[in-house]
Amino acid sequence: MFFKAIYHMTSKQISIGIGIPMIVVGALLAVLLAPTQIQLKDTIEFIGSLIGILGVLIFIAGLFMRKTPQITS
Repeated sequence: MFFKAIYHMTSKQISIGIGIPMIVVGALLAVLLAPTQIQLKDTIEFIGSLIGILGVLIFIAGLFMRKTPQITS
C-alpha cells in the first residue's frame, strides 16, 4: 500500500513537498546555525550543504518524473 501511494505521487508534490523544504533546512543549517557553534562549525556546514544538495537533486528529479499509465488486469 505504501509503495503504491508513493508511486502515484505527482512530480509537483515531490518537488514542492520534499525538495524545497530540504533546500530551506539545509540553507538554514549552513548559514544560521553553523556560525553559532564554534567547535562543530565545519560539521554543521557540511551536513547543511549535504541536505541542501540532496534537496536540489530531489527537486530536479521531481521535475523530470512523469506518470506512467497504470496497468489494469
